[in-house]
Amino acid sequence: MSTFMAKAETVERKWYVLDAAGKPLGRTAATAAMLLRGKHKATFTPHVDCGDFVIIINADKAILTGKKLEQKYYRHHTGWVGHLKEVQYKTLMAENPEKAMQLAVKGMLPKNSIGRQSATRLKIYKGAEHGHAAQKPEAWEK
Repeated sequence: MSTFMAKAETVERKWYVLDAAGKPLGRTAATAAMLLRGKHKATFTPHVDCGDFVIIINADKAILTGKKLEQKYYRHHTGWVGHLKEVQYKTLMAENPEKAMQLAVKGMLPKNSIGRQSATRLKIYKGAEHGHAAQKPEAWEK
């Protein structure tokens, strides 16, 4: 009996659609990160990128629980002295909800080449329309 190890060239990738409308941003991001990583598959191998493509629709309708809209900030530093930029999530969700979702998913992926490669398979849309009908994506409802 031997342990199955997936190979990068034999990985079969599917397309999934996640609807973020009315669901917490973090819950949707965690599901997307799991699908991007491939942890839902029985053939999951930690050192091989065996994840699927994920389309998130209705990112503008995702909710933040509690007082996160007022109290949570996205902060990044430009590299220059005194240039710590911060944006309140209330503003971020109103102006660019795709970025808020992308930051949440990216934070849940591993910080290595597999995580960076997985993040490229994430497609986020503000509304309910997406341009990936030709790939025949399946709705993820778990």
